[in-house]
Amino acid sequence: MPENQHQDPFEERLTAALRDTGGDFRADGAALVAGGRSRGRRALTRRRAGVLGGVAGVALVGVGGALLLPSGDSSGPDRSTVASEATSRPSASAAPPPVSGDALLQSLKELLPAGEFSEEDARGSDEKPGPYAYAVYEDGKGAAALSMGLGRVEPGSDQARQLTECPDKTFTRHDACDSSRLPDGSLLKLFQGYEYPDRRVDTKLWSADLVTSKGHHVSLSEWNSPAQKGAPISREDPPLSTAQLKEVVTADVWRRAVDAIPVEPKPSGSATPEYTPPEASGEGISSILAGLLPEKLDVISKGGQDTGFSYVVVDDGSGGSLVQVNVQHGMDDVAGQLYGSGETLPDGTRVAVRQGPGDDRVPGVLMWTVDTLRPGDDGFRVVIGAFNNDAAHARPTRENPALTIDQLREIALSPEWEKLR
Repeated sequence: MPENQHQDPFEERLTAALRDTGGDFRADGAALVAGGRSRGRRALTRRRAGVLGGVAGVALVGVGGALLLPSGDSSGPDRSTVASEATSRPSASAAPPPVSGDALLQSLKELLPAGEFSEEDARGSDEKPGPYAYAVYEDGKGAAALSMGLGRVEPGSDQARQLTECPDKTFTRHDACDSSRLPDGSLLKLFQGYEYPDRRVDTKLWSADLVTSKGHHVSLSEWNSPAQKGAPISREDPPLSTAQLKEVVTADVWRRAVDAIPVEPKPSGSATPEYTPPEASGEGISSILAGLLPEKLDVISKGGQDTGFSYVVVDDGSGGSLVQVNVQHGMDDVAGQLYGSGETLPDGTRVAVRQGPGDDRVPGVLMWTVDTLRPGDDGFRVVIGAFNNDAAHARPTRENPALTIDQLREIALSPEWEKLR
């Protein structure tokens, strides 16, 4: 493995949190770890979630998942792994013969324009955590890292959708993205963005993700640098155009390689299924939030996800301010961690207020949050946060967030949220 690689580039590609759903959100400094991991769907949402900022407290997640708790543990890569994709297995009686890493690497070379290759690395279809190929490619215009990864994903699943859905520019800065369905039913996303969401280094990341109707996931990433991270920019753009990326990932050779990944036995159906907390509708969250915002605020943009999360960017005349809300169920098991230093209202509602840095990578960004947990065994939690910038990892647009702590508190404690219990 080349020393200047960040281990396996495909293993770090997103998730979920997937880079292309909430973007490449990641905590800095005192890293954040998901709360309530023990229960059902929170394990899934945490895997695909991205952290909006590195704040010493609770950080709201951008698109895709659970709220995170402060911890000294920096566990997990910032993108999902082939191993997680490989949990979705087709009902095949036996896999074809294994495809070696050398064969995958050779196939990649044959599909690329003429050039020279170095720092090659690969893993075959029968190797853990999954097949991939990596090389530094030189076409005479500057060295560029290329990473090809293969895996399986359940067709029609949330993960398949996330892998092929263009990200929200409020959370993931990018220059272009196109998501389309091909004539054979496959979904293809072509993405042109940056390795670092805060653009502290202008390393470009262009990628193609293909998910077929049979659950093959083929992903190709390229950079305008000889390494994913930590190497100087060597050319203006990555070497392959979006048309060339499409041509490579749609080649039949990759589907045959995915078919050769061994089928793992399914777990016994006798186990007691995990409790899955209900999820609040994203549309419902957006509707309630819109009705609770102060009248003086102009809504510049808005968005969210199907469940659990919504955001707006507002302006009171002094600059844009990102405001986001997470609504969760089943969070009573982490109440001690979340509200230990907070207050308990007469009706039993627990409240924690936090004011601090909103993004360790961007100086001056502030995040103010009011975190509430209603009484009851359903663990109903509503958290609202406001920032003094108008997008994830953007520079401050104003001195303070557009909503005061009192206003955030009023919104978070509104009885309107009871409609989502």
